[in-house]
Amino acid sequence: MAKRGWIKPSVKLKEFAEQNSEISNKGVYRNLMEQLNKVAKHSKGISITSQRQYYNHMDQFCRFVADNYNLKSLGNLQDKHVVAYVIERQNEGKSAAAVKQDLAAIRYFHNQIPKTRYHLSDNKELTQRNADFSLERRRFGGISRRCTNSEYKGLVKLAHSLGRKEIATVIQLARHQGLRIHEAIRMDRATAEKALRDEILVIKGKGGLVRKIPLRKEARGLLKATIELVPRGHKLFVTPTEKAHTVIQRVQDFIRIHREKIYDSANDRPPGVEVTFHSFRHAFAKEQYEYFIAQGLSEKQARYETSLLIGHSREDVTRIYLGE
Repeated sequence: MAKRGWIKPSVKLKEFAEQNSEISNKGVYRNLMEQLNKVAKHSKGISITSQRQYYNHMDQFCRFVADNYNLKSLGNLQDKHVVAYVIERQNEGKSAAAVKQDLAAIRYFHNQIPKTRYHLSDNKELTQRNADFSLERRRFGGISRRCTNSEYKGLVKLAHSLGRKEIATVIQLARHQGLRIHEAIRMDRATAEKALRDEILVIKGKGGLVRKIPLRKEARGLLKATIELVPRGHKLFVTPTEKAHTVIQRVQDFIRIHREKIYDSANDRPPGVEVTFHSFRHAFAKEQYEYFIAQGLSEKQARYETSLLIGHSREDVTRIYLGE
């Protein structure tokens, strides 16, 4: 059997997980990777070079399902995990070719697992069953995923009425500062205090990319009120007895369960495209882009400045958020 030195041993996995601040559910991630390692050691049917590439794609996927679904077994992979990951990758601006590689890797290793609980649908089936799923060459724009102001305010109001003030605050921070869900959930008191002092919110996002977002008046009030309830050295929305991924799941579940109640028929999303946490980032990006245009920037420069605020560095990615 050919050497497979690209498989990460247990010691390296532990080291990597502990040092990577982007992985919140470290234990589940390591467990999934240990499962992947067992399969990868005996996988066959394609070249070793392709296996190594697919292994790296699966590493990324394992981080996603660990943090977003707390998935404990690769044998329990379902279509919903695949669809959500594809949408996430496309929202990051990944090309259609890169996403197809992700899918090929997931399906390859899923087929190598001796016992799986679910069948993974092919791309045609996924496209037919999910309005959000498409593997056509990525058109910049074209699909609006924004929530309306009515939907945003309705969800915040509902969260407050149900005694879920922390969920309302996380949603508001996404809408007013363009935060990803894990960026909001992992924020600690020290970061919030510094933002209040400097009027700039400094966020370390995906890939370790650090960005500075001017602190809006609305967010200032939210952070000021929240830190009064949180001891120094603690996260704003994760208690000492909780894990970040459980809070992330709680917020996502709240939006999924209640979004029909705040549905606004005046939205410009295509049929089947629902409100998700990412919808608030899309609304933020649209608002920022329009602000930069009003300030006299060219369309290209406005897209570039907006991309920096939402944690990207390419102006063409902003077209995805604008959906026009």
